Amino acid sequence: MTNEPQETERAATRGGLHNAPPGLARLLGTIDRISLVSGKIIAWMILPMSLSLVYEVIARYVFNAPTIWASDISQILYGAFFMLGSAYALQRQQHIRTDFLYGKWSIRTRGMVDAACYIGLYFPAMLFFLYIGSEFAYRSVLFNERLVTSPWMPIIWPQKLAIPISTLLLLIQGVSELLKALYAARTGVSLIEEQAGSET
Repeated sequence: MTNEPQETERAATRGGLHNAPPGLARLLGTIDRISLVSGKIIAWMILPMSLSLVYEVIARYVFNAPTIWASDISQILYGAFFMLGSAYALQRQQHIRTDFLYGKWSIRTRGMVDAACYIGLYFPAMLFFLYIGSEFAYRSVLFNERLVTSPWMPIIWPQKLAIPISTLLLLIQGVSELLKALYAARTGVSLIEEQAGSET
């Protein structure tokens, strides 16, 4: 014989979309999947980035024939990798926060603080970055911009195009995080899946 109220309370404390009403859970699940899928696709960028570095090391130190392109490729890919993976990191709760305060708050207090920060700081900043980043990327694509500091002079606009794309992904995931925060503030129930090793 199971104690259903205790099991329900434990599930709510652990967090997760199973605590949400069905319609909200479907909406949040759809948004979260965008970040999860994009993050897993972007993760494959680590391979060409690593291979270019390995090739450069072997060419330079084994064959005494350094390249003029490997360093540029690794830097361009790392910059895009870092930006485009930020929405995935947000969905997985991997961005930095002051846990020595945050971890001691109740779920309802966390929800209220998160919601206030998303509405007052996050969305205005992301919309500003989207506007500026789109202009920045548009000009770069329009002029087929190249990296003039490199003797190889590779095109640089794909990396600059990553700025508005990553900002758009962050805005989409931000909607999910705001809805989770508002739900936590209203009900005291977390919809954020508890990460391994974290405190409840």
